[in-house]
Amino acid sequence: MLEKDIEKILTTEIKKLGGRAYKFISPGNSGVPDRIVVLPGGKMMFVELKAKTGSLSVLQSVQVKRLIELGQKVYVVYGLKGLKDFFNEIGAHEAAAKMQKKLEGGKQ
Repeated sequence: MLEKDIEKILTTEIKKLGGRAYKFISPGNSGVPDRIVVLPGGKMMFVELKAKTGSLSVLQSVQVKRLIELGQKVYVVYGLKGLKDFFNEIGAHEAAAKMQKKLEGGKQ
């Protein structure tokens, strides 16, 4: 599954939770995470999406580290399994169950 496919699933499922997954582009700050996810109840996090076999660039690692040092929640999500784990961690168990079904169906 391509990174763009993972990104589409993330945005769709976050919207179903009543939240938003804004595309994060910061001119002059290359390597920032792909999305800023905002959920009801004041929850906000940064999400970097990768294909199952993807990896962070050095610049992305620096940006992730900076955000974490500022006390921000940052998730690096690898493939569909990573997306399932992300949804479980944020308490979106129904979305995680959908990811599990896709995994069992071979759509990784």
